[in-house]
Amino acid sequence: MVTYSTPQKAKSVPVIDLARTFDTDQAQRKAAAALREACRDTGFFYVINHGIDQKVIDGAFEQSRRFFSQPEPWKLQFAKIGSSNGYEPIESQTLDPDSPADLKESFSVSKPALPGTPDYTENHLPDNFPGFAASLDIYHTAVQKLGTHISRLIALSLDMPFHFFDKTFENQKATLRLLRYPPMPTATKENQLGAGAHTDFGWITLLAQDSNGGLEIEPVGGGWITVDPIPGAFVVNLGDLVPKWTNGLYHSSLHRVLNKKPDTDRYSIVLFFNHRYETVVETIPTCLAPGEQPSPPFVSGDHRRKRFLESRRAPHVLTS
Repeated sequence: MVTYSTPQKAKSVPVIDLARTFDTDQAQRKAAAALREACRDTGFFYVINHGIDQKVIDGAFEQSRRFFSQPEPWKLQFAKIGSSNGYEPIESQTLDPDSPADLKESFSVSKPALPGTPDYTENHLPDNFPGFAASLDIYHTAVQKLGTHISRLIALSLDMPFHFFDKTFENQKATLRLLRYPPMPTATKENQLGAGAHTDFGWITLLAQDSNGGLEIEPVGGGWITVDPIPGAFVVNLGDLVPKWTNGLYHSSLHRVLNKKPDTDRYSIVLFFNHRYETVVETIPTCLAPGEQPSPPFVSGDHRRKRFLESRRAPHVLTS
């Protein structure tokens, strides 16, 4: 169990400027070098000048607030069943297995995995809720495109071709998750947080957070630091699979969320950008020192599914 302690002010989470990286080799190489340093230290970084219109981001947050403001019985109509997407009430998930359930509620939707493929997941979108699905789809598409671009820069940072990972992302399950963290109650269970300390299950995660803050990470060397919101920026972090591809060269940091605002909800939107289910994760040759042994290969989707099942609670919501 990770016991909560007061974090330091974040000083080591870099800001990566993506300006010109969409069309200039020199800018791509510069960004890749900055990414290499970030991925070896914190496994977290901000991206700015990412090309996504702020109106798209604001629209998604508006729909998130609108959804979570509805009565609980209405939201439960769209609850997750089994491995489907949909709504999860507060205390449905436990990201730190040695701590109490998380104080957050969420709604998830994924695309574009096709029916009949291992990663296909049914969506439970509300009917007669104008603008909700359309706004999320626009946001989802834009951030998924950004995830592809950042992944290409990561490939460059590993001295691999720009498009090295592209085929692994085809027909992936790219899950978009809306999150609301209520203010922390005055009486909580020991070490109960909005999201307990955990690493993410997949490749990379792209996070948009509101102005309230609350995200904390544990970089290489230990000690918790805050990742304060930067207007218009996305926070990107590496998941479990990146250290496996890189034989531990790149770092996936523990992170957690605590809404410290006494009277204000915290909202965030997360895109889990992943490989398709059957992708075999194996050590990249450029990450092996002479005489070093590679990590054993494994299937991406098997790992993600195992981690997902370990985090679930509230079987009345999650079973069919």
